[in-house]
Amino acid sequence: MLKRFSIAAIAATAAVILVTAGCGTKSAQEIPIGEYASLTGDTAEFGVSTHNGILLAVEEVNKSGGILGKKIRLYTEDDRSDPTEAVTAVSKLINQNGVVAVLGEVASSRSMAAAPVCQANRVPMISPSSTNVEVTRKGDYIFRICFIDPFQGYVMAKFARDTLKIGKVAILKDVKQDYSVGLAQSFSQHFQKMGGTIVKEASFSTGDTDFRPQLTAIKAASPEAIYVPAYYQAVALIARQARDLGITVPLLGGDGWDAPGLVRIAGKAVEGCYFSNHYSVDSENPTSKRFVEAYTKRFKEKPNALAALGYDAARILFDAIKRAGTTESAALRNAIAATKNFAGVTGTITIDKDRNAVKPAVVLKIVNGKFVYQQTINPE
Repeated sequence: MLKRFSIAAIAATAAVILVTAGCGTKSAQEIPIGEYASLTGDTAEFGVSTHNGILLAVEEVNKSGGILGKKIRLYTEDDRSDPTEAVTAVSKLINQNGVVAVLGEVASSRSMAAAPVCQANRVPMISPSSTNVEVTRKGDYIFRICFIDPFQGYVMAKFARDTLKIGKVAILKDVKQDYSVGLAQSFSQHFQKMGGTIVKEASFSTGDTDFRPQLTAIKAASPEAIYVPAYYQAVALIARQARDLGITVPLLGGDGWDAPGLVRIAGKAVEGCYFSNHYSVDSENPTSKRFVEAYTKRFKEKPNALAALGYDAARILFDAIKRAGTTESAALRNAIAATKNFAGVTGTITIDKDRNAVKPAVVLKIVNGKFVYQQTINPE
């Protein structure tokens, strides 16, 4: 099982971040990079994991001599899992810290809130894991190195139809999260196109804790599975309440499930459930194996997909700076856009004309509290 974060551990990590981010006068011998992340708040486990992946990449590149004869200086801001705070954080990184590029965010809603700030200032932004299709439409300086929701929805629809042989699915989505709405729409479209039937669609709002009315209605529709494209906190409660109501069919989901808190909160309620993700910690990919070894040694736990994506995002940025031979904004933007066949932890990554990553996805099953690899599904 992935090691869980305690409140004390997150606070300790945040304290370390304040030191590693650095304060005071910038040096001409440093390249300032910004990161905004949910280090506290509802998705703190996501933010801390991503930060750790980025931090490892920074430490490795600096240990090897840096880039263009300079060391990387990472400035990190906590957006507290709030879109408004994300805007403030990115504005500070650009206007006060003078960063040449920004890494972040995890959540699509926060990436979409802050992306216009980067675009207006012509500062390249790379989201490690925001999958909503609208993120990179905020401007030509906005990139991501994860797959997008239309593909992720396709992946789980294909797995449900072809592998699980499921014909009837209910959907329970979070209408306050762009991520959840986009995934639900994509899954529904692809599942029905493949011959499946959506027997019931219900919704809730972020912060809700009682899902019994929706689950009761879903149970009456007799689905063979329930697609829950939401973040791990809500999914865990939904799973527990579904089992309490006698619903035994598997729950299906997306990468928002990938956090230690899912199993910690839900326990056996999520046993036998499936979700799409960016990589498996058990991957035999040599790049992945080296990363898992280094991350585990550094942070005393195995990395989840958010950590892997943070690491890949930072490494792609560093690679682009090397290829550009400068940190001038237009040249750096063009170098990121030209990324082809990058050997990442989460797969071979190519940035397409829409500044999205073209790459495969994996499906994981929860078995004895562990996320066990099931299948790799490639883009159509």
